[in-house]
Amino acid sequence: MADVFTKEKRSEIMSRIRSKNTKAEVLVFKELRRKGIYFQKHYKRAIGKPDIALPRKKKAIFIDGDFWHGYQFNKSKSRLPKDYWLSKIEGNIIRDRKNRAKLRRQNWQILRVWEHELSKNFNKTIDRIITFLNS
Repeated sequence: MADVFTKEKRSEIMSRIRSKNTKAEVLVFKELRRKGIYFQKHYKRAIGKPDIALPRKKKAIFIDGDFWHGYQFNKSKSRLPKDYWLSKIEGNIIRDRKNRAKLRRQNWQILRVWEHELSKNFNKTIDRIITFLNS
């Protein structure tokens, strides 16, 4: 399947995609700060650089984009161009699993929040995050 954009336009589009401070992350960061919860953003000392971390409590939260981290990947992979995206997303899924396993071995508690959970029911998801951080 050929791309509908020129190589230059596709490059421009892809350059705007962020790995840090995505819209979902920023919304969660703002809400947690508004509620007076202190946390570390993109904590570099933990494997996988959790989006939200409480290092002393060893709690990590990953806010994962549905496409990039393979939410229901088995259902959507038949629609993706085979060459690049399949290996890219499968690699992301494998890396995420390894990182979470390493963190658990280091006694970290982990919460994974999907992008669609935030857009579908933001307040409920925030409550789940706060409960996790306070437990």
